[in-house]
Amino acid sequence: METASAADTLRRWALDEELKSRVMADPALAECARRVADRYTAGEDVESAIRAGGRAVERGHRVSIEFTGESVRDAAEASAATDVFVSVADHIGRTGLPSTVSGDLSHIGLLVSEDLVRDNSARLAEACAAVDSVFMISAEGSDRTDRVLDVYDWLAHRYDNVGITLQARLHRSERDVERVLAAGGRIRLVKGAFLEAESDALAREDPELPKRYERLARRIADAGGSLTLATHDETLLSHVLGAVGAVGSVEVEMLMGLGTDLLDRLATDGISTREYCIFGSEWWLYVLNRIAEDPTRVFQALVDLGRGPISPPASVL
Repeated sequence: METASAADTLRRWALDEELKSRVMADPALAECARRVADRYTAGEDVESAIRAGGRAVERGHRVSIEFTGESVRDAAEASAATDVFVSVADHIGRTGLPSTVSGDLSHIGLLVSEDLVRDNSARLAEACAAVDSVFMISAEGSDRTDRVLDVYDWLAHRYDNVGITLQARLHRSERDVERVLAAGGRIRLVKGAFLEAESDALAREDPELPKRYERLARRIADAGGSLTLATHDETLLSHVLGAVGAVGSVEVEMLMGLGTDLLDRLATDGISTREYCIFGSEWWLYVLNRIAEDPTRVFQALVDLGRGPISPPASVL
């Protein structure tokens, strides 16, 4: 119960825009926050992400790169973010990096207008198609799931190189998986890290969650869908891989800075693996949600804070 309470507190902090602004406006606090974020992020520019992806490839993995950000409510900002995503695809093409491009639809116009998010997501799908890559749509809170799935349906009927993320925690996902299977495309299955009401989702600690995750994975695999198992839970992975088989349409994806040794072992065992690399300056929500998934990671954050003297950064985000 205490761990669950700590996790919920971290998730509330992740959504607290005022807290984020106060921390990032204070040079010393911003430096501390960046130091914690360094474990989970590749850097602030595309080139840093490509280099991090290259290191993952050297260890035997494919890659997924995300320009982190969400909840954009300005059309010009959403289009500028789309330009960055397109640049990621261009870099993938120039370097030959075996990578998909991942991102939140709310980063590229979901909260602005239907026309804008369709236009921008189509631009991104086309840019990925041009370099033989895939645009993977990331999960967002349950209050946005209907809009995310509507855009995915629209895209999937026009492009064959788009994928979608489903959260096993959400009660609705057992229905949503049927809709997504009908549309086609790769499905990334995660447990889900957002702060959700009990009426909408299982608690992360609920013993039913691994069972539901395995049930959804089985359904996707049995239907012949392309499945990405995105979890760091070794016990769960062992059960699910045993149930669905380590076939060519199934891969395991883990986040940079988390599960590294396990992902390396899986690759050595012949499992198809992928490492998820994020870059950019808007990492606040992402990093706090990673720690909230396992609040004991706070202790690692404290260790990371102890690396060298704290000095004010040259610029504040």
